[in-house]
Amino acid sequence: MRPIAIGAVDGETRCKHYRGPTDVIAIKFKCCDKYYGCYYCHEEAAGHPPLRWESGDRRTKAVLCGGCGEELTIDAYLACGYACPSCGVGFNPRCEAHYPLYFAFAGKE
Repeated sequence: MRPIAIGAVDGETRCKHYRGPTDVIAIKFKCCDKYYGCYYCHEEAAGHPPLRWESGDRRTKAVLCGGCGEELTIDAYLACGYACPSCGVGFNPRCEAHYPLYFAFAGKE
């Protein structure tokens, strides 16, 4: 069964905050083990502060491809070159600017 992203407004995980053609990933938050369309969706719905993934969590499946439903490890997502390694759908390269919101090690390694 395909995981569902909270705050997603379409079948490809786009949310009300990010709805471009390549905004097709959802992030599992460490604090609640649930996928959200984005940081703002978590902020609006979770009722608690977010926890970021640490460097030791890089093998955790925490990124959901909205194209095919594949769950990617953090490492696989960060190394994928902005496309799902399973189905090839393109991911928004500008999401990299938000990595520090999700990954405590972003920009440090």
